[in-house]
Amino acid sequence: MKFFVDTADVDAIRELHELGMVDGVTTNPSLIMKSGRDIKEVTKEICDMVDGPVSAETVALDAEGMIAEGRELKKIADNITIKVPLTWDGLKACKVLSGEGNMVNVTLCFSANQALLAAKAGATFISPFIGRLDDLNLDGMELIADIREIYDNYGFETQILAASIRSANHMSEAAKIGADVATAPPAVIKAMANHVLTDKGLDAFMKDWEKTGQKIL
Repeated sequence: MKFFVDTADVDAIRELHELGMVDGVTTNPSLIMKSGRDIKEVTKEICDMVDGPVSAETVALDAEGMIAEGRELKKIADNITIKVPLTWDGLKACKVLSGEGNMVNVTLCFSANQALLAAKAGATFISPFIGRLDDLNLDGMELIADIREIYDNYGFETQILAASIRSANHMSEAAKIGADVATAPPAVIKAMANHVLTDKGLDAFMKDWEKTGQKIL
């Protein structure tokens, strides 16, 4: 499973990138706002750092506007993925932009039917939002499984990009189900390394090592 980082924080991306943990990046208007930077400037800096797809989202609500904005965002770098919402206009924009050879990420997906439509429209990535479904007492992972089954049934090449990841458990569950990609905030990716038994075992080792009175360096 590929790891995308869901942030526009360049320093956080750089730290994970140096560890080989970044296969791509996803941004959205909220993350751009949080960064406090110009969308084109920060996106260009991210694209120069990361070789993989970098999602930049359109903000128009009509298909023509999304197409125009998508073409403008694509000028930033070759690895830009144009992000459009899963609305009827978003699907129209996806069809045009993907037909022009662009990578397109269709976002805000909350049903298997929506994912099926996005695949038919030529989406490179479909972004089902796990955490927001969980917030409504629905099973976000069940949606990932349903999309995986449908795409496998018919050989769709659209990649499932598990989004709205809230925990390390979300990451492992998405991987077990077969999501192609998971995008998560830096803190969630770092949390995957944590385990209470690792901490306990390391503490015991250090106490025993201290008793030996030895040094390695």
